Amino acid sequence: MDVTLTAETGRALGSRSSRRLLRDGKVPAVVYGLDQDTVSVAVEWPNLRAALTTDAGLNALITLEVDGHEDLTIIKDLQRDPVRRDVVHVDFLRVSRDVEIEVEVPIVLEGHAEKVEREDGTVAHLLFTLSVYAKPGSIPNELTVDVSNMELNDAIRVGDLTLPVGVRTEVDEEEVVVSAQVSRATIEAIEDEEAAEEGEEGEAAEGGAEASADSGDGGDDAGGDASDEG
Repeated sequence: MDVTLTAETGRALGSRSSRRLLRDGKVPAVVYGLDQDTVSVAVEWPNLRAALTTDAGLNALITLEVDGHEDLTIIKDLQRDPVRRDVVHVDFLRVSRDVEIEVEVPIVLEGHAEKVEREDGTVAHLLFTLSVYAKPGSIPNELTVDVSNMELNDAIRVGDLTLPVGVRTEVDEEEVVVSAQVSRATIEAIEDEEAAEEGEEGEAAEGGAEASADSGDGGDDAGGDASDEG
């Protein structure tokens, strides 16, 4: 899905100018790439927010209108205020529909791992995005991983993923995306049970030792009495 944004040029540079733009509901940005000059621009925040909330998220293709010229772009970097989390700066990268680019695509789990749950296990999602190469028109919104058939100690790796046509990755195919393992709560319960059993065994051993000692003391007393009588 393509989104169109109008960008204003001629903005003053510097933090003071950027703060003024943000107060006016605009976001400072730059446009670069494809061996063209870098241009400093500003975009209206409501329009940018609409572009960011499509199904494609940060990988949305954005046609940027700059001084009557249109550039096909993708958001390469988005900076937020560390406290308020407001968007304070955006980098737009010019792209060509015929040239691969590298992007991060979200990995989403689907299905219900019933066999894992029956064994008191848990599904651990370890890789949340995958770096892929694709032409702009082939970039998937997300990659889905079905965990329904997973069993305890199973793992789904990058090499197990089915990528759409025209999409490739250079990530190590052995990298684990999701694993099924015994839950931490189950491990702790087992450890507590083992500790309790060891405690009971220790108490039983101490009890046996005390009984043996008591029996030995009684024999000495009896022998002593018999000797005294003689």
